[in-house]
Amino acid sequence: MIISNALGFLLGLEGVALLRASAGDFPDGAAFAEARLAEIRAMLAADQAEFGEVVELDALDVNTGYRDWSNRYDEEDNPLIAVEQPVVRSILETLPVGKALDAACGTGRHGQYLVKLGHQVVGVDGSAEMLALAQDKMPDARFHLGDINAMPLASAEFDVVVCALALTHLTELESVFREFHRVLKPGGHLVLSDIHVASLYLGGIAGATDAEGRPGHLPASRWLPSHYLQTALPLGLQVRGCVEPRWGGDTGHGGPQARRWCPEAATAAYRDTPAAIVWHFQKG
Repeated sequence: MIISNALGFLLGLEGVALLRASAGDFPDGAAFAEARLAEIRAMLAADQAEFGEVVELDALDVNTGYRDWSNRYDEEDNPLIAVEQPVVRSILETLPVGKALDAACGTGRHGQYLVKLGHQVVGVDGSAEMLALAQDKMPDARFHLGDINAMPLASAEFDVVVCALALTHLTELESVFREFHRVLKPGGHLVLSDIHVASLYLGGIAGATDAEGRPGHLPASRWLPSHYLQTALPLGLQVRGCVEPRWGGDTGHGGPQARRWCPEAATAAYRDTPAAIVWHFQKG
Protein backbone atom coordinates (compact mmCIF):
# COMPACT_ATOMS: atom_id res chain seq x y z
CA MET A 1 0.00 0.00 0.00
CA ILE A 2 1.34 3.42 -0.99
CA ILE A 3 0.93 6.22 1.54
CA SER A 4 0.77 9.93 0.89
CA ASN A 5 1.95 12.32 3.58
CA ALA A 6 3.78 15.54 2.91
CA LEU A 7 5.61 15.64 6.24
CA GLY A 8 6.86 12.09 5.91
CA PHE A 9 8.10 12.80 2.39
CA LEU A 10 9.92 15.97 3.44
CA LEU A 11 11.53 14.26 6.41
CA GLY A 12 12.59 11.47 4.06
CA LEU A 13 14.35 13.98 1.83
CA GLU A 14 16.11 15.38 4.88
CA GLY A 15 17.18 11.85 5.81
CA VAL A 16 18.61 11.15 2.35
CA ALA A 17 20.47 14.45 2.46
CA LEU A 18 21.91 13.57 5.88
CA LEU A 19 23.00 10.15 4.62
CA ARG A 20 24.80 11.81 1.72
CA ALA A 21 26.50 14.17 4.16
CA SER A 22 27.58 11.15 6.23
CA ALA A 23 29.08 9.66 3.07
CA GLY A 24 31.18 12.79 2.51
CA ASP A 25 29.28 14.20 -0.46
CA PHE A 26 29.48 17.81 0.71
CA PRO A 27 32.59 19.89 1.51
CA ASP A 28 31.15 21.45 4.70
CA GLY A 29 29.36 18.37 5.98
CA ALA A 30 28.98 19.46 9.61
CA ALA A 31 27.31 22.77 8.77
CA PHE A 32 25.16 21.06 6.16
CA ALA A 33 24.00 18.45 8.69
CA GLU A 34 23.21 21.10 11.31
CA ALA A 35 21.07 22.96 8.78
CA ARG A 36 19.18 19.79 7.98
CA LEU A 37 18.51 19.07 11.66
CA ALA A 38 17.27 22.64 12.15
CA GLU A 39 14.81 22.20 9.27
CA ILE A 40 13.59 18.92 10.74
CA ARG A 41 12.95 20.61 14.11
CA ALA A 42 11.10 23.45 12.38
CA MET A 43 8.83 21.06 10.47
CA LEU A 44 8.05 19.01 13.57
CA ALA A 45 7.22 22.22 15.49
CA ALA A 46 4.97 23.60 12.74
CA ASP A 47 1.20 23.25 12.56
CA GLN A 48 0.86 19.67 11.38
CA ALA A 49 -2.40 20.44 9.59
CA GLU A 50 -0.31 22.16 6.95
CA PHE A 51 1.12 18.81 5.89
CA GLY A 52 -2.15 16.89 5.82
CA GLU A 53 -2.98 13.45 7.12
CA VAL A 54 -1.37 10.14 6.27
CA VAL A 55 -3.47 8.79 3.40
CA GLU A 56 -3.40 5.30 1.89
CA LEU A 57 -3.62 5.42 -1.90
CA ASP A 58 -5.34 2.72 -3.90
CA ALA A 59 -3.58 1.09 -6.83
CA LEU A 60 -4.97 2.12 -10.21
CA ASP A 61 -4.67 0.14 -13.40
CA VAL A 62 -2.40 1.69 -15.99
CA ASN A 63 -5.14 2.58 -18.47
CA THR A 64 -7.08 4.45 -15.77
CA GLY A 65 -3.99 6.44 -14.92
CA TYR A 66 -3.20 7.33 -18.51
CA ARG A 67 -6.83 8.24 -19.19
CA ASP A 68 -6.52 10.75 -16.36
CA TRP A 69 -3.22 12.08 -17.74
CA SER A 70 -4.25 12.23 -21.39
CA ASN A 71 -5.76 15.71 -21.31
CA ARG A 72 -2.64 17.27 -19.79
CA TYR A 73 0.26 14.92 -20.57
CA ASP A 74 1.73 17.09 -23.32
CA GLU A 75 1.21 20.36 -21.48
CA GLU A 76 2.86 19.53 -18.15
CA ASP A 77 6.59 19.84 -17.60
CA ASN A 78 7.88 16.38 -16.77
CA PRO A 79 11.44 16.47 -15.42
CA LEU A 80 11.89 12.74 -16.04
CA ILE A 81 11.12 13.19 -19.75
CA ALA A 82 13.51 16.14 -19.87
CA VAL A 83 16.29 13.82 -18.68
CA GLU A 84 15.29 10.73 -20.68
CA GLN A 85 14.35 12.13 -24.07
CA PRO A 86 17.72 13.52 -25.22
CA VAL A 87 19.40 10.19 -24.48
CA VAL A 88 16.80 8.16 -26.39
CA ARG A 89 16.96 10.54 -29.35
CA SER A 90 20.74 10.42 -29.46
CA ILE A 91 20.50 6.64 -29.93
CA LEU A 92 17.71 6.81 -32.51
CA GLU A 93 19.73 9.25 -34.59
CA THR A 94 22.43 6.61 -35.09
CA LEU A 95 20.11 3.86 -36.40
CA PRO A 96 19.32 3.02 -40.02
CA VAL A 97 15.98 4.34 -41.26
CA GLY A 98 13.28 1.72 -41.73
CA LYS A 99 10.06 0.55 -40.15
CA ALA A 100 9.76 1.53 -36.48
CA LEU A 101 7.44 0.52 -33.67
CA ASP A 102 6.68 2.89 -30.81
CA ALA A 103 5.43 0.45 -28.15
CA ALA A 104 3.41 2.03 -25.34
CA CYS A 105 3.54 5.09 -27.55
CA GLY A 106 1.34 7.34 -25.41
CA THR A 107 0.82 10.66 -27.17
CA GLY A 108 3.61 9.81 -29.61
CA ARG A 109 6.57 11.91 -28.54
CA HIS A 110 9.15 9.35 -29.72
CA GLY A 111 7.03 8.31 -32.69
CA GLN A 112 7.01 11.90 -33.92
CA TYR A 113 10.78 11.99 -33.78
CA LEU A 114 11.02 8.69 -35.65
CA VAL A 115 8.82 10.16 -38.39
CA LYS A 116 11.10 13.20 -38.52
CA LEU A 117 14.07 10.85 -38.98
CA GLY A 118 12.31 9.23 -41.94
CA HIS A 119 10.94 6.02 -40.41
CA GLN A 120 7.61 4.42 -41.24
CA VAL A 121 5.99 4.37 -37.80
CA VAL A 122 3.52 2.08 -36.07
CA GLY A 123 2.26 2.77 -32.54
CA VAL A 124 0.71 0.47 -29.95
CA ASP A 125 -0.80 1.59 -26.66
CA GLY A 126 -3.43 0.44 -24.18
CA SER A 127 -5.00 3.89 -23.79
CA ALA A 128 -7.50 4.92 -26.44
CA GLU A 129 -7.27 8.51 -25.24
CA MET A 130 -3.50 8.62 -25.66
CA LEU A 131 -3.69 6.95 -29.08
CA ALA A 132 -6.15 9.57 -30.31
CA LEU A 133 -3.66 12.31 -29.48
CA ALA A 134 -0.84 10.40 -31.18
CA GLN A 135 -2.96 9.88 -34.30
CA ASP A 136 -3.63 13.61 -34.53
CA LYS A 137 0.11 14.29 -34.46
CA MET A 138 1.03 11.56 -36.93
CA PRO A 139 -1.81 11.11 -39.43
CA ASP A 140 0.31 8.91 -41.70
CA ALA A 141 1.31 6.47 -38.95
CA ARG A 142 -0.59 3.29 -38.14
CA PHE A 143 -1.88 2.70 -34.61
CA HIS A 144 -3.22 -0.25 -32.65
CA LEU A 145 -5.06 -0.31 -29.36
CA GLY A 146 -3.53 -3.23 -27.51
CA ASP A 147 -1.34 -4.77 -24.84
CA ILE A 148 2.41 -4.55 -25.43
CA ASN A 149 2.70 -8.06 -23.95
CA ALA A 150 0.72 -9.45 -26.91
CA MET A 151 0.83 -7.02 -29.82
CA PRO A 152 -1.33 -7.46 -32.94
CA LEU A 153 1.71 -7.29 -35.20
CA ALA A 154 3.54 -9.63 -37.52
CA SER A 155 6.78 -11.30 -36.51
CA ALA A 156 10.06 -9.87 -37.78
CA GLU A 157 8.27 -6.72 -38.99
CA PHE A 158 10.38 -3.90 -37.52
CA ASP A 159 13.87 -2.50 -37.87
CA VAL A 160 13.52 -0.44 -34.68
CA VAL A 161 11.40 -0.83 -31.55
CA VAL A 162 11.18 1.94 -28.97
CA CYS A 163 9.46 1.59 -25.60
CA ALA A 164 9.69 4.53 -23.21
CA LEU A 165 8.89 4.87 -19.50
CA ALA A 166 6.43 1.97 -19.47
CA LEU A 167 8.08 -1.20 -18.18
CA THR A 168 7.95 -0.14 -14.53
CA HIS A 169 4.17 -0.59 -14.77
CA LEU A 170 4.56 -4.32 -15.57
CA THR A 171 4.69 -7.09 -12.98
CA GLU A 172 7.13 -9.17 -15.05
CA LEU A 173 9.45 -8.51 -17.99
CA GLU A 174 9.61 -11.86 -19.77
CA SER A 175 6.43 -11.49 -21.84
CA VAL A 176 7.16 -8.04 -23.18
CA PHE A 177 10.78 -8.85 -24.03
CA ARG A 178 9.63 -11.93 -25.94
CA GLU A 179 7.26 -9.68 -27.89
CA PHE A 180 9.99 -7.15 -28.64
CA HIS A 181 12.23 -9.96 -29.85
CA ARG A 182 9.43 -11.47 -31.92
CA VAL A 183 8.50 -8.32 -33.84
CA LEU A 184 12.10 -7.25 -34.51
CA LYS A 185 13.85 -8.24 -37.70
CA PRO A 186 17.21 -10.00 -37.32
CA GLY A 187 19.71 -7.24 -36.66
CA GLY A 188 16.94 -4.90 -35.52
CA HIS A 189 17.40 -2.43 -32.68
CA LEU A 190 15.49 -2.17 -29.39
CA VAL A 191 15.67 1.10 -27.45
CA LEU A 192 14.13 1.04 -23.98
CA SER A 193 13.86 3.68 -21.31
CA ASP A 194 12.40 3.48 -17.83
CA ILE A 195 12.36 5.36 -14.59
CA HIS A 196 15.37 4.34 -12.53
CA VAL A 197 14.78 2.30 -9.40
CA ALA A 198 16.63 4.98 -7.43
CA SER A 199 14.05 7.55 -8.52
CA LEU A 200 11.20 5.36 -7.35
CA TYR A 201 12.69 5.32 -3.87
CA LEU A 202 12.87 9.13 -3.99
CA GLY A 203 9.12 9.44 -4.49
CA GLY A 204 8.91 8.91 -8.23
CA ILE A 205 5.87 6.61 -8.18
CA ALA A 206 3.29 8.07 -10.57
CA GLY A 207 0.02 9.30 -9.14
CA ALA A 208 -3.32 9.80 -10.89
CA THR A 209 -7.04 9.93 -10.14
CA ASP A 210 -9.78 7.47 -10.99
CA ALA A 211 -13.07 8.24 -12.77
CA GLU A 212 -14.59 9.52 -9.50
CA GLY A 213 -11.65 11.83 -8.84
CA ARG A 214 -10.12 9.73 -6.07
CA PRO A 215 -6.31 9.86 -5.90
CA GLY A 216 -4.33 6.68 -6.47
CA HIS A 217 -1.03 5.43 -7.81
CA LEU A 218 0.10 3.44 -10.81
CA PRO A 219 2.00 0.15 -10.55
CA ALA A 220 5.74 0.65 -10.09
CA SER A 221 7.95 -2.44 -10.19
CA ARG A 222 11.49 -1.92 -8.94
CA TRP A 223 13.48 -3.26 -11.88
CA LEU A 224 17.22 -3.38 -11.34
CA PRO A 225 19.65 -3.31 -14.28
CA SER A 226 20.23 -7.01 -13.70
CA HIS A 227 16.52 -7.75 -14.28
CA TYR A 228 16.67 -6.31 -17.80
CA LEU A 229 19.85 -8.25 -18.58
CA GLN A 230 18.57 -11.53 -17.16
CA THR A 231 15.52 -11.20 -19.40
CA ALA A 232 17.10 -9.89 -22.59
CA LEU A 233 20.31 -11.89 -22.92
CA PRO A 234 18.77 -15.40 -23.02
CA LEU A 235 16.61 -14.26 -25.97
CA GLY A 236 19.68 -13.34 -27.97
CA LEU A 237 19.35 -9.58 -27.52
CA GLN A 238 22.81 -8.11 -27.40
CA VAL A 239 23.64 -5.02 -25.35
CA ARG A 240 24.85 -2.12 -27.47
CA GLY A 241 24.66 0.48 -24.75
CA CYS A 242 23.25 1.46 -21.37
CA VAL A 243 22.99 5.00 -20.00
CA GLU A 244 21.74 6.07 -16.58
CA PRO A 245 21.14 9.83 -16.94
CA ARG A 246 21.20 11.65 -13.61
CA TRP A 247 19.15 14.38 -12.05
CA GLY A 248 20.81 17.74 -12.29
CA GLY A 249 21.08 20.46 -9.66
CA ASP A 250 18.20 22.66 -8.52
CA THR A 251 15.33 21.85 -10.89
CA GLY A 252 12.48 22.13 -8.42
CA HIS A 253 13.06 18.72 -6.91
CA GLY A 254 10.49 17.56 -4.37
CA GLY A 255 7.66 19.89 -5.34
CA PRO A 256 6.42 23.18 -3.90
CA GLN A 257 6.40 22.15 -0.24
CA ALA A 258 9.98 20.92 -0.47
CA ARG A 259 10.97 24.21 -2.06
CA ARG A 260 9.42 25.99 0.90
CA TRP A 261 10.59 23.85 3.79
CA CYS A 262 13.80 22.14 2.68
CA PRO A 263 15.05 23.24 -0.75
CA GLU A 264 18.70 22.51 -0.02
CA ALA A 265 17.91 19.04 1.30
CA ALA A 266 15.71 18.27 -1.73
CA THR A 267 18.42 19.39 -4.13
CA ALA A 268 21.01 17.34 -2.24
CA ALA A 269 18.81 14.23 -2.17
CA TYR A 270 18.28 14.19 -5.94
CA ARG A 271 21.44 15.73 -7.36
CA ASP A 272 23.54 13.28 -9.39
CA THR A 273 21.32 10.31 -8.54
CA PRO A 274 20.14 8.22 -11.52
CA ALA A 275 16.84 9.49 -12.90
CA ALA A 276 16.27 7.02 -15.72
CA ILE A 277 17.84 4.01 -17.38
CA VAL A 278 18.11 3.78 -21.18
CA TRP A 279 19.04 0.54 -22.94
CA HIS A 280 20.07 -0.14 -26.52
CA PHE A 281 19.79 -3.80 -27.53
CA GLN A 282 20.21 -5.45 -30.93
CA LYS A 283 18.64 -8.70 -32.07
CA GLY A 284 21.24 -11.21 -33.19
